[in-house]
Amino acid sequence: MDTSNFFSLKGRIALVTGGSRGIGKMIAESFIAQGAKVYISSRKAPACEETAAELGPNCIPIPMDVSTVEGCKALAAELASREDHLDILVNNAGAAWGVAFEEFPESGWDKVMDLNVKSPFFLTQALHDLLKTNASHAAPSKVINITSIDGLRLNPWETYSYHASKAALIYLTKRMAARLIRDGIIVNSLAPGAFASEMNKAARDHGDTVAKAIPMRRVGTPDDMAGAAIFLASRASDYVVGDTLVVDGGLVNASLGISIDG
Repeated sequence: MDTSNFFSLKGRIALVTGGSRGIGKMIAESFIAQGAKVYISSRKAPACEETAAELGPNCIPIPMDVSTVEGCKALAAELASREDHLDILVNNAGAAWGVAFEEFPESGWDKVMDLNVKSPFFLTQALHDLLKTNASHAAPSKVINITSIDGLRLNPWETYSYHASKAALIYLTKRMAARLIRDGIIVNSLAPGAFASEMNKAARDHGDTVAKAIPMRRVGTPDDMAGAAIFLASRASDYVVGDTLVVDGGLVNASLGISIDG
């Protein structure tokens, strides 16, 4: 058994949405370090191009708004004009919205559900042909949906549509996996916990406080995200299908409940 190349992504082509910052940038950088050619996409062109310049020649920006089906199709068409296949798709672009129950608006519901649930489905659909071009059961293509531990447990904030969207995406991952495996495409999800980012300002700005509730007693680092993402993208996970890998320092699965005895 030769495991020396289990985690190599050399020669692989990847697309990471929301790749200009936060978790998407961490993933893009880790894939490049393992030898992949990585396209990153984000809504803001300057940020996308700045990150690509920072990460080097194997990072190529394709600015695009994937919050609509039309945007997903446009991104897929642009990638198809540059590459004849795609090995790895990371559906990372997402949004959150927190407002009190009494005031929660329809706009906050629709924006989050569209970007967090519809877009991963319709972008994968639009990229289906590219994903299956070189895919086989011996050497599968990979789709990684970035979900969240908020799809598995409650957070303290009133983020109604975000909770619903991430729970939906975890189950959608299973449904997509059941269909796409026949084409040699493996679909899994990665559920991060507290990682410092623009979306998770609590972990970014108050990491020491947040860490007190985490069994590992710290927030996640880029290395933590890199290890999980590389595993799901690489040969090492070729027999893992439709699952959700929780990367949260034990918050979901190793936190003790509050005792009500006595």
